[in-house]
Amino acid sequence: MLQNKDNYVLEHNLTQGITGSSAVEVSGSIEALIRAGELPANAALPTVRELAIQLALSPSTIAAAYKALRDRGLLVARGRRGTHVSPRPPIAFSSAAEFPEHVRNLSTGNPDRALLPDLGPALAGLDTAPRLYGEELIHPVLEELARADFESDGIPADSVLVAGGAIDAIERILQAHLRPGDRIAVEDPGFTGVLDLVPALGLEAVPLAVDDSGPIPDSLAAAIEQGCEAVIVTPRAQNPTGAAVTAERAAALAPLLARAPELLLIEDDHMVRLEPEPYQTLITPDRKRRAAVRSVSKSMGPDLRLALVAADPVTAARVEGRQAVGARWVSFVLQQLVAALWQDPETAARIERAAGTYARRRQGMLDALTAVGIAASGRTGHNVWVPVGDEASVVQGLLDLGWGVSAGQRFRTDSRPAIRVTIADLDESEAPRFAADLARVIAPKRRTRLA
Repeated sequence: MLQNKDNYVLEHNLTQGITGSSAVEVSGSIEALIRAGELPANAALPTVRELAIQLALSPSTIAAAYKALRDRGLLVARGRRGTHVSPRPPIAFSSAAEFPEHVRNLSTGNPDRALLPDLGPALAGLDTAPRLYGEELIHPVLEELARADFESDGIPADSVLVAGGAIDAIERILQAHLRPGDRIAVEDPGFTGVLDLVPALGLEAVPLAVDDSGPIPDSLAAAIEQGCEAVIVTPRAQNPTGAAVTAERAAALAPLLARAPELLLIEDDHMVRLEPEPYQTLITPDRKRRAAVRSVSKSMGPDLRLALVAADPVTAARVEGRQAVGARWVSFVLQQLVAALWQDPETAARIERAAGTYARRRQGMLDALTAVGIAASGRTGHNVWVPVGDEASVVQGLLDLGWGVSAGQRFRTDSRPAIRVTIADLDESEAPRFAADLARVIAPKRRTRLA
């Protein structure tokens, strides 16, 4: 079947800027076009043979260029459909949306600054004695606090590590076991940090459907059947949907995981100490490749770039080995600070009050949306996920009415369109007004009869 003429012309024009006389130059040229936006996400590239003829180079040179870009997550191979630009090419940092001053920004995903603990007293009490190379890598008090915290939720904690935040930890864990081209199941909708990290590591993301109770068993079974080497699950406060794994869902997922003993299972818990929803771990002591990651960013502040990891001995040894030739250790100043805050009764009380405040704000938004007939999810966490028909028109419509929200496209692959609304710093009196405005935006247009 002949290719559609318009599509051919478009793809031909898109790839005319590809130049170079070596694999390095060709891959650099394609990367520059992606960075400039001239080769957009999902754009089709010429076949190896076509580009070789176009540039008067050998097919092996073009194949090497394409492979280098696939390994870095910029291109994806789609069998008979050819080679395309990745849906999420790791090429540039996406800054937060900027809104006019009069717009109420509900798009950030940040915690409420006013609910974060005061770091001053804890900082004043830190041991400021200089540390040198070769000393211990983890603060012993923090290690014991973390081990007890993991074990209280049934997570094996024979090996405890410290990383520079949740994404840093997840990246190191994935690199300890996976190689470019491996498949990994990622939640859909899911956290943008993970969705962006996976192609950056040259891995192939397989969508893992979720509902309010966590990953859907049939979807996990399909991902395992497709040969996934790893899966990342958010047990509670899933971003962006607010899903939390229930005991019933954990029981349904357990036999599927048991039939895949070599699967690397990572749990990403970024709302530790902030979420009263019971933690349902999918990790079992007999799983060979496992890691639970707990970040303090939401409870103590995003500037504390620290996450704690409980992993199996092999994963722990590989991650520590990689750290040894890189960052070596996470600053002991940060480790001491987190340990001090963790043990401080005033900080604990403040975090408990913050948890209750977030829960009220989230429920207030859900109640307001329900009152105007809008379905939404948000059992836990800082966000409410609202399915819509057309993201762009809803986002723009809300912007016109003074509200800034996130389009769901950044958070999803195969799941249906939606918007994400951050409720962390939402005044409870604002929820009914937002819901009424959203109802105005998404209400079906009334048809007018011709005279």
